[in-house]
Amino acid sequence: MSFIKLMYYQIPMKLQILNNIAREGLDTFEGNGFHLHKTDAEDDYLGIVLRSFNLRDLRLRESLLGIARAGAGTNNINVDECSKHGVVVFNTPGANANAVKELVICSLILSKRDILNGNNAVNVMQAEDLSEEELSKKVETVKKQFVGNEIKGKSIGIIGLGAIGSLVAEQALALGLKVKGFDPGLTVETAIRLPGTMEHNSKIEDTVKDVDYVSLHLPLNKSTSGFFNEKILATVSQGTTLINFSRGGIINEEDVLSALDSGKLEKYVTDFPTKKLISRLRNENDVLIFPHLGASTKESEVNCAVMACNQLKNFIKDGQIENSVNFPNISSLKRCKHRLFIANVNEPGIISLITETIAEEKINISEFVNKSRQDVACNIIDTDDEISVECLTKLQDIKGVTKVRICF
Repeated sequence: MSFIKLMYYQIPMKLQILNNIAREGLDTFEGNGFHLHKTDAEDDYLGIVLRSFNLRDLRLRESLLGIARAGAGTNNINVDECSKHGVVVFNTPGANANAVKELVICSLILSKRDILNGNNAVNVMQAEDLSEEELSKKVETVKKQFVGNEIKGKSIGIIGLGAIGSLVAEQALALGLKVKGFDPGLTVETAIRLPGTMEHNSKIEDTVKDVDYVSLHLPLNKSTSGFFNEKILATVSQGTTLINFSRGGIINEEDVLSALDSGKLEKYVTDFPTKKLISRLRNENDVLIFPHLGASTKESEVNCAVMACNQLKNFIKDGQIENSVNFPNISSLKRCKHRLFIANVNEPGIISLITETIAEEKINISEFVNKSRQDVACNIIDTDDEISVECLTKLQDIKGVTKVRICF
Protein backbone atom coordinates (compact mmCIF):
# COMPACT_ATOMS: atom_id res chain seq x y z
CA MET A 1 0.00 0.00 0.00
CA SER A 2 1.34 3.45 -0.92
CA PHE A 3 2.21 6.04 1.71
CA ILE A 4 -0.71 8.21 0.52
CA LYS A 5 -3.14 5.37 1.21
CA LEU A 6 -1.50 4.51 4.52
CA MET A 7 -1.88 8.13 5.64
CA TYR A 8 -5.44 8.28 4.32
CA TYR A 9 -6.46 5.28 6.38
CA GLN A 10 -4.82 6.76 9.49
CA ILE A 11 -1.98 4.28 10.03
CA PRO A 12 -0.77 3.90 13.65
CA MET A 13 1.32 6.91 14.52
CA LYS A 14 4.59 5.07 15.09
CA LEU A 15 7.56 7.02 16.41
CA GLN A 16 11.17 5.91 16.64
CA ILE A 17 12.87 6.89 19.92
CA LEU A 18 16.67 6.92 19.66
CA ASN A 19 18.93 7.62 22.66
CA ASN A 20 17.57 8.02 26.17
CA ILE A 21 14.84 10.65 26.07
CA ALA A 22 13.52 11.92 29.42
CA ARG A 23 10.24 10.32 30.45
CA GLU A 24 8.68 13.76 30.97
CA GLY A 25 9.04 14.33 27.23
CA LEU A 26 7.80 10.92 26.11
CA ASP A 27 4.74 11.32 28.33
CA THR A 28 3.67 14.05 25.88
CA PHE A 29 2.68 11.32 23.42
CA GLU A 30 0.59 9.34 25.92
CA GLY A 31 -3.12 9.26 25.13
CA ASN A 32 -2.62 10.87 21.73
CA GLY A 33 -2.58 7.72 19.59
CA PHE A 34 1.20 7.44 19.28
CA HIS A 35 3.13 4.16 19.44
CA LEU A 36 6.73 4.51 20.67
CA HIS A 37 9.47 2.13 19.51
CA LYS A 38 12.96 2.19 21.03
CA THR A 39 14.84 0.57 18.17
CA ASP A 40 16.98 1.73 15.26
CA ALA A 41 15.43 -0.83 12.88
CA GLU A 42 13.94 0.70 9.72
CA ASP A 43 10.15 0.82 9.64
CA ASP A 44 7.30 3.08 8.55
CA TYR A 45 7.85 5.60 11.34
CA LEU A 46 6.15 8.98 11.08
CA GLY A 47 8.67 10.66 13.33
CA ILE A 48 12.00 10.26 15.11
CA VAL A 49 13.07 11.69 18.48
CA LEU A 50 16.79 11.66 19.24
CA ARG A 51 19.71 13.40 20.92
CA SER A 52 23.15 12.49 19.54
CA PHE A 53 22.33 9.40 17.44
CA ASN A 54 23.96 9.73 14.00
CA LEU A 55 21.30 9.96 11.28
CA ARG A 56 23.45 11.47 8.55
CA ASP A 57 23.33 8.27 6.47
CA LEU A 58 19.68 7.51 7.18
CA ARG A 59 17.63 6.31 4.21
CA LEU A 60 14.60 8.59 4.32
CA ARG A 61 11.47 6.47 4.12
CA GLU A 62 8.38 7.90 2.46
CA SER A 63 6.46 7.71 5.73
CA LEU A 64 8.87 9.96 7.67
CA LEU A 65 7.35 13.36 8.42
CA GLY A 66 9.59 14.92 11.06
CA ILE A 67 12.71 14.50 13.19
CA ALA A 68 12.95 16.13 16.62
CA ARG A 69 16.39 16.71 18.08
CA ALA A 70 16.34 17.13 21.87
CA GLY A 71 19.10 19.73 21.80
CA ALA A 72 20.30 22.67 19.75
CA GLY A 73 22.79 21.24 17.24
CA THR A 74 21.57 19.20 14.26
CA ASN A 75 24.90 18.27 12.65
CA ASN A 76 24.08 14.57 13.29
CA ILE A 77 21.16 14.89 10.82
CA ASN A 78 21.36 15.35 7.05
CA VAL A 79 19.16 18.44 7.05
CA ASP A 80 19.59 19.21 3.34
CA GLU A 81 18.39 15.73 2.36
CA CYS A 82 15.44 16.05 4.74
CA SER A 83 14.43 19.34 3.09
CA LYS A 84 14.45 17.73 -0.35
CA HIS A 85 11.99 15.09 0.87
CA GLY A 86 9.74 17.42 2.84
CA VAL A 87 10.90 16.09 6.22
CA VAL A 88 10.76 18.77 8.92
CA VAL A 89 13.72 18.85 11.35
CA PHE A 90 13.15 20.38 14.78
CA ASN A 91 15.58 21.42 17.49
CA THR A 92 15.12 22.92 20.95
CA PRO A 93 16.80 26.34 21.06
CA GLY A 94 16.92 27.75 24.55
CA ALA A 95 15.88 24.57 26.35
CA ASN A 96 19.46 23.91 27.48
CA ALA A 97 20.58 27.54 27.44
CA ASN A 98 20.83 27.98 31.20
CA ALA A 99 22.88 24.80 31.63
CA VAL A 100 25.40 25.86 28.98
CA LYS A 101 25.50 29.42 30.30
CA GLU A 102 26.40 28.18 33.78
CA LEU A 103 29.28 26.09 32.43
CA VAL A 104 30.58 29.02 30.38
CA ILE A 105 30.59 31.21 33.50
CA CYS A 106 32.32 28.39 35.37
CA SER A 107 34.93 28.28 32.59
CA LEU A 108 35.61 32.02 32.91
CA ILE A 109 36.65 31.41 36.51
CA LEU A 110 38.45 28.10 35.95
CA SER A 111 40.59 29.63 33.20
CA LYS A 112 41.82 32.45 35.44
CA ARG A 113 41.99 30.63 38.79
CA ASP A 114 44.02 27.40 38.67
CA ILE A 115 41.42 25.57 40.76
CA LEU A 116 41.66 22.18 39.06
CA ASN A 117 45.44 21.91 39.45
CA GLY A 118 45.12 23.17 43.01
CA ASN A 119 42.69 20.38 43.75
CA ASN A 120 45.03 17.85 42.16
CA ALA A 121 47.94 19.15 44.28
CA VAL A 122 45.95 18.53 47.47
CA ASN A 123 44.84 15.14 46.20
CA VAL A 124 48.43 13.89 45.92
CA MET A 125 49.60 15.23 49.30
CA GLN A 126 50.80 12.48 51.64
CA ALA A 127 48.73 13.91 54.48
CA GLU A 128 48.83 10.73 56.56
CA ASP A 129 52.59 11.20 57.06
CA LEU A 130 52.24 14.79 58.30
CA SER A 131 51.07 16.44 61.49
CA GLU A 132 48.31 19.02 61.21
CA GLU A 133 50.89 21.80 61.65
CA GLU A 134 53.15 20.34 58.94
CA LEU A 135 50.18 19.92 56.61
CA SER A 136 49.14 23.53 57.17
CA LYS A 137 52.65 24.76 56.30
CA LYS A 138 52.74 22.57 53.18
CA VAL A 139 49.37 23.92 52.02
CA GLU A 140 50.60 27.50 52.46
CA THR A 141 53.69 26.69 50.39
CA VAL A 142 51.82 24.85 47.63
CA LYS A 143 49.11 27.47 47.16
CA LYS A 144 51.66 29.98 45.85
CA GLN A 145 51.79 27.98 42.59
CA PHE A 146 48.13 28.63 41.92
CA VAL A 147 47.73 32.38 42.26
CA GLY A 148 45.19 33.53 39.69
CA ASN A 149 43.16 36.52 38.58
CA GLU A 150 39.63 37.70 39.29
CA ILE A 151 37.14 38.01 36.43
CA LYS A 152 35.55 41.23 37.69
CA GLY A 153 36.65 44.13 35.51
CA LYS A 154 37.74 41.85 32.67
CA SER A 155 36.15 41.97 29.21
CA ILE A 156 34.50 39.37 27.01
CA GLY A 157 33.57 39.23 23.33
CA ILE A 158 30.60 36.98 22.61
CA ILE A 159 30.18 35.58 19.09
CA GLY A 160 26.57 34.49 18.60
CA LEU A 161 23.82 36.20 20.59
CA GLY A 162 21.05 33.62 20.51
CA ALA A 163 19.47 31.94 23.52
CA ILE A 164 22.80 30.95 25.10
CA GLY A 165 24.94 33.90 24.03
CA SER A 166 22.43 36.44 25.33
CA LEU A 167 22.28 34.68 28.71
CA VAL A 168 26.08 34.62 28.92
CA ALA A 169 26.12 38.36 28.16
CA GLU A 170 23.56 39.06 30.86
CA GLN A 171 25.39 37.00 33.50
CA ALA A 172 28.81 38.38 32.57
CA LEU A 173 27.55 41.94 33.02
CA ALA A 174 26.13 40.98 36.43
CA LEU A 175 29.56 39.66 37.43
CA GLY A 176 31.23 42.94 36.52
CA LEU A 177 32.66 42.14 33.10
CA LYS A 178 32.60 44.46 30.13
CA VAL A 179 30.67 42.76 27.32
CA LYS A 180 30.90 43.09 23.55
CA GLY A 181 28.85 41.02 21.14
CA PHE A 182 28.51 40.08 17.49
CA ASP A 183 25.92 37.98 15.67
CA PRO A 184 25.97 37.55 11.88
CA GLY A 185 22.27 36.73 11.83
CA LEU A 186 20.97 39.22 14.38
CA THR A 187 17.18 39.56 14.26
CA VAL A 188 14.90 42.13 15.86
CA GLU A 189 13.67 39.46 18.27
CA THR A 190 17.23 38.66 19.32
CA ALA A 191 18.20 42.32 19.63
CA ILE A 192 15.30 43.00 21.99
CA ARG A 193 16.50 40.18 24.26
CA LEU A 194 20.02 41.59 24.62
CA PRO A 195 21.12 43.60 27.69
CA GLY A 196 21.09 47.31 26.98
CA THR A 197 24.45 47.89 28.65
CA MET A 198 26.46 45.60 26.36
CA GLU A 199 28.32 46.86 23.30
CA HIS A 200 27.04 45.43 20.03
CA ASN A 201 29.43 45.32 17.07
CA SER A 202 28.68 44.91 13.38
CA LYS A 203 32.05 43.25 12.73
CA ILE A 204 33.53 40.20 14.40
CA GLU A 205 36.99 41.81 14.39
CA ASP A 206 35.73 44.60 16.65
CA THR A 207 34.29 42.06 19.07
CA VAL A 208 37.41 39.91 19.52
CA LYS A 209 39.79 42.87 19.75
CA ASP A 210 40.99 44.11 23.15
CA VAL A 211 39.09 41.54 25.25
CA ASP A 212 40.27 39.02 27.84
CA TYR A 213 37.83 36.32 26.73
CA VAL A 214 36.18 35.29 23.47
CA SER A 215 33.18 32.96 23.82
CA LEU A 216 31.69 31.17 20.79
CA HIS A 217 27.93 30.48 20.54
CA LEU A 218 27.11 29.76 16.91
CA PRO A 219 25.48 26.71 15.28
CA LEU A 220 27.71 24.46 13.19
CA ASN A 221 26.79 24.62 9.52
CA LYS A 222 28.43 25.14 6.14
CA SER A 223 29.03 28.84 6.73
CA THR A 224 30.45 28.48 10.27
CA SER A 225 32.56 25.32 9.90
CA GLY A 226 36.15 26.24 10.76
CA PHE A 227 35.31 29.94 10.61
CA PHE A 228 37.31 30.82 13.76
CA ASN A 229 40.66 30.58 12.02
CA GLU A 230 44.03 32.24 11.57
CA LYS A 231 42.46 35.33 9.98
CA ILE A 232 40.23 36.07 12.97
CA LEU A 233 42.90 35.02 15.47
CA ALA A 234 45.18 37.67 13.95
CA THR A 235 42.83 40.35 15.32
CA VAL A 236 42.63 38.80 18.80
CA SER A 237 44.64 40.48 21.54
CA GLN A 238 47.71 38.74 22.93
CA GLY A 239 46.87 36.48 25.88
CA THR A 240 43.15 36.04 25.17
CA THR A 241 41.23 33.02 26.49
CA LEU A 242 39.02 31.29 23.90
CA ILE A 243 35.91 29.46 25.12
CA ASN A 244 34.01 27.14 22.81
CA PHE A 245 30.76 25.54 23.94
CA SER A 246 29.10 25.64 20.51
CA ARG A 247 30.67 22.82 18.45
CA GLY A 248 34.23 21.62 17.95
CA GLY A 249 34.01 22.18 14.19
CA ILE A 250 33.47 25.92 14.66
CA ILE A 251 37.22 26.42 15.06
CA ASN A 252 40.17 25.58 12.85
CA GLU A 253 42.00 23.38 15.34
CA GLU A 254 45.45 23.76 13.80
CA ASP A 255 45.14 27.54 13.86
CA VAL A 256 44.01 27.52 17.49
CA LEU A 257 46.91 25.25 18.50
CA SER A 258 49.34 27.57 16.71
CA ALA A 259 47.84 30.54 18.57
CA LEU A 260 48.42 28.70 21.86
CA ASP A 261 52.03 27.99 20.88
CA SER A 262 52.67 31.67 20.12
CA GLY A 263 50.90 32.94 23.24
CA LYS A 264 48.28 34.71 21.15
CA LEU A 265 45.82 32.59 23.09
CA GLU A 266 46.56 32.10 26.77
CA LYS A 267 44.06 29.26 27.12
CA TYR A 268 41.50 27.30 25.13
CA VAL A 269 38.44 25.95 26.97
CA THR A 270 36.18 23.57 25.09
CA ASP A 271 33.49 20.94 25.54
CA PHE A 272 34.66 18.90 22.55
CA PRO A 273 37.71 16.64 23.03
CA THR A 274 39.91 15.61 20.11
CA LYS A 275 43.07 13.49 20.01
CA LYS A 276 45.30 16.52 19.48
CA LEU A 277 43.68 18.50 22.29
CA ILE A 278 43.91 15.59 24.74
CA SER A 279 47.57 15.15 23.83
CA ARG A 280 48.19 18.83 24.52
CA LEU A 281 46.28 18.64 27.81
CA ARG A 282 48.76 16.03 29.02
CA ASN A 283 51.79 18.16 28.15
CA GLU A 284 50.69 21.79 28.56
CA ASN A 285 48.61 23.85 30.98
CA ASP A 286 46.82 25.95 28.36
CA VAL A 287 43.76 23.82 27.54
CA LEU A 288 40.70 22.85 29.57
CA ILE A 289 38.58 20.10 28.01
CA PHE A 290 35.25 18.72 29.18
CA PRO A 291 33.43 15.61 27.84
CA HIS A 292 30.51 17.50 26.25
CA LEU A 293 28.97 18.51 29.58
CA GLY A 294 27.34 21.74 28.40
CA ALA A 295 23.74 20.52 28.54
CA SER A 296 24.34 17.60 30.90
CA THR A 297 21.99 18.56 33.68
CA LYS A 298 18.79 16.80 34.69
CA GLU A 299 16.86 20.02 34.18
CA SER A 300 18.23 20.56 30.68
CA GLU A 301 17.54 17.00 29.56
CA VAL A 302 13.93 17.29 30.72
CA ASN A 303 13.45 20.71 29.10
CA CYS A 304 14.87 19.52 25.77
CA ALA A 305 12.81 16.33 25.78
CA VAL A 306 9.53 18.07 26.57
CA MET A 307 10.13 20.75 23.95
CA ALA A 308 11.20 18.30 21.22
CA CYS A 309 8.32 15.90 21.83
CA ASN A 310 5.71 18.66 21.95
CA GLN A 311 6.94 20.11 18.66
CA LEU A 312 6.85 16.74 16.88
CA LYS A 313 3.42 15.88 18.32
CA ASN A 314 1.91 19.21 17.24
CA PHE A 315 3.36 18.85 13.76
CA ILE A 316 2.17 15.30 13.13
CA LYS A 317 -1.31 15.93 14.51
CA ASP A 318 -1.97 19.49 13.31
CA GLY A 319 0.76 20.42 10.81
CA GLN A 320 2.08 23.18 13.07
CA ILE A 321 5.79 23.98 12.90
CA GLU A 322 7.80 25.73 15.59
CA ASN A 323 11.59 25.77 15.92
CA SER A 324 12.42 23.95 12.72
CA VAL A 325 15.93 24.33 11.29
CA ASN A 326 14.81 23.78 7.68
CA PHE A 327 11.17 24.90 7.41
CA PRO A 328 9.40 28.12 8.40
CA ASN A 329 7.22 28.40 11.47
CA ILE A 330 3.57 27.89 10.55
CA SER A 331 0.43 27.60 12.66
CA SER A 332 -3.31 27.93 12.34
CA LEU A 333 -6.22 27.16 14.65
CA LYS A 334 -8.09 24.19 13.22
CA ARG A 335 -11.76 25.06 12.70
CA CYS A 336 -12.72 22.47 10.06
CA LYS A 337 -13.08 18.70 9.87
CA HIS A 338 -10.03 18.07 7.71
CA ARG A 339 -6.55 19.55 7.38
CA LEU A 340 -3.98 19.10 4.64
CA PHE A 341 -0.27 19.75 5.10
CA ILE A 342 1.75 20.22 1.93
CA ALA A 343 5.51 20.83 1.66
CA ASN A 344 7.02 22.09 -1.57
CA VAL A 345 10.02 23.80 -3.11
CA ASN A 346 9.70 27.57 -2.98
CA GLU A 347 9.08 28.30 -6.65
CA PRO A 348 6.47 30.45 -8.48
CA GLY A 349 3.28 28.75 -9.66
CA ILE A 350 3.14 25.82 -7.24
CA ILE A 351 0.48 27.35 -4.99
CA SER A 352 -1.81 27.97 -7.96
CA LEU A 353 -1.36 24.35 -9.09
CA ILE A 354 -2.25 23.17 -5.58
CA THR A 355 -5.43 25.25 -5.40
CA GLU A 356 -6.46 24.32 -8.94
CA THR A 357 -6.08 20.62 -8.15
CA ILE A 358 -8.15 20.97 -4.99
CA ALA A 359 -10.83 22.94 -6.87
CA GLU A 360 -11.03 20.26 -9.58
CA GLU A 361 -11.91 17.76 -6.84
CA LYS A 362 -14.85 20.00 -5.76
CA ILE A 363 -13.20 20.74 -2.41
CA ASN A 364 -13.85 24.14 -0.86
CA ILE A 365 -10.89 25.69 0.97
CA SER A 366 -11.96 27.30 4.24
CA GLU A 367 -8.51 28.51 5.22
CA PHE A 368 -5.13 28.49 3.47
CA VAL A 369 -1.88 29.42 5.22
CA ASN A 370 1.39 29.53 3.27
CA LYS A 371 4.88 30.18 4.64
CA SER A 372 8.26 30.04 2.96
CA ARG A 373 11.91 29.96 3.99
CA GLN A 374 14.68 30.16 1.44
CA ASP A 375 14.22 27.18 -0.92
CA VAL A 376 11.30 25.50 0.88
CA ALA A 377 7.67 26.33 1.61
CA CYS A 378 4.77 24.72 3.44
CA ASN A 379 1.00 25.05 3.47
CA ILE A 380 -1.84 24.34 5.87
CA ILE A 381 -5.20 23.89 4.13
CA ASP A 382 -8.45 23.44 6.08
CA THR A 383 -11.74 22.20 4.64
CA ASP A 384 -15.02 20.60 5.73
CA ASP A 385 -15.16 18.55 2.51
CA GLU A 386 -13.91 14.98 2.27
CA ILE A 387 -10.45 14.58 0.76
CA SER A 388 -10.03 11.48 -1.39
CA VAL A 389 -6.98 9.32 -1.96
CA GLU A 390 -7.14 10.41 -5.61
CA CYS A 391 -6.91 14.07 -4.60
CA LEU A 392 -3.88 13.39 -2.38
CA THR A 393 -2.19 11.46 -5.19
CA LYS A 394 -2.76 14.28 -7.68
CA LEU A 395 -1.32 16.81 -5.23
CA GLN A 396 1.74 14.62 -4.61
CA ASP A 397 2.28 14.36 -8.38
CA ILE A 398 2.61 18.14 -8.77
CA LYS A 399 6.19 18.97 -9.74
CA GLY A 400 7.88 20.65 -6.78
CA VAL A 401 5.58 19.16 -4.10
CA THR A 402 7.69 17.12 -1.67
CA LYS A 403 5.14 15.92 0.88
CA VAL A 404 1.33 15.71 1.06
CA ARG A 405 -0.66 14.35 3.98
CA ILE A 406 -3.85 14.60 5.96
CA CYS A 407 -3.20 15.68 9.55
CA PHE A 408 -4.39 13.25 12.20
